[in-house]
Amino acid sequence: MFAWLLPLVFVIAAVCFATALDSLDQGREAESVRQLEQTLRRGCVACYAAEGFYPPDLEYLEEHYGIQIEDSGYIVRYMTFGENLMPDITVLERTQ
Repeated sequence: MFAWLLPLVFVIAAVCFATALDSLDQGREAESVRQLEQTLRRGCVACYAAEGFYPPDLEYLEEHYGIQIEDSGYIVRYMTFGENLMPDITVLERTQ
């Protein structure tokens, strides 16, 4: 009598599960972008505190402060305005 109901419930449950997984994945990606940006800012502040100037470029942060950027996963915009001004840092996730 209600034999058609079981497949319908299964399809609805599968769609809900897929939607939840997609939402979790998007949240994880956004968190990793936020963490990389925060790490870069902390590295800049550590450089300023230790050396009296902000890093001139990302390579300086990588060489002297051990920060590693996964080039294939992120686009990082790092703009300096002077040795005594905090650089403008923007991190975006690279889309495939």
